[in-house]
Amino acid sequence: MTLLAQVDHELVIKKSRFLARVQPVQNRAEAQALVQQLKQAHPDAVHVCWAMLAGGDSAAQDDGEPSGTAGRPMLEVLRHQDLESVVATVVRYFGGVKLGAGGLVRAYTDAVAQALLLANKVPIVVKAQLMCLVPYDMEGWLRRQAQLANVTILSVSHQSLVQFAFELPLTQSTAWQKALNDIGQGKLVWVASPN
Repeated sequence: MTLLAQVDHELVIKKSRFLARVQPVQNRAEAQALVQQLKQAHPDAVHVCWAMLAGGDSAAQDDGEPSGTAGRPMLEVLRHQDLESVVATVVRYFGGVKLGAGGLVRAYTDAVAQALLLANKVPIVVKAQLMCLVPYDMEGWLRRQAQLANVTILSVSHQSLVQFAFELPLTQSTAWQKALNDIGQGKLVWVASPN
């Protein structure tokens, strides 16, 4: 599962403010860019801790909090929720009262967990890209077939033949390709997609 959109939650514990945000990301670089944006948006914050699961990669950063009290607990919340392609960030404004290691773990865990209570979770759909060539007289027909099957047309180019690039759920790709071959009477030529 991943998230449909970004969710935010604010938690106040002993005058410290914990601004949690969980949002979808594709990779570590995107997650780190979002963390940088938060640091710039909150220059007076003491810590901007984060955890990420994306593309088979994971990361956790305590950003100056005692080791293992922020990033790792946030990461465990994401794992416990069976999420992928997400980053959790918590901006902390220190309120003057130390929380101790246990208090920090609870604060960062609760901030992320409560934000996730507001989240819309959606299944991750693995996509396939297909490319094919058709004669000009089949262009309209192929566009209709894509629309009927709810297949995204990524691009269309016109040379000696019309070249289509499509994107669709991987689980649907083989059956759709076979159906087009059957209906198209062998006039479609499938080419290797660059992606």
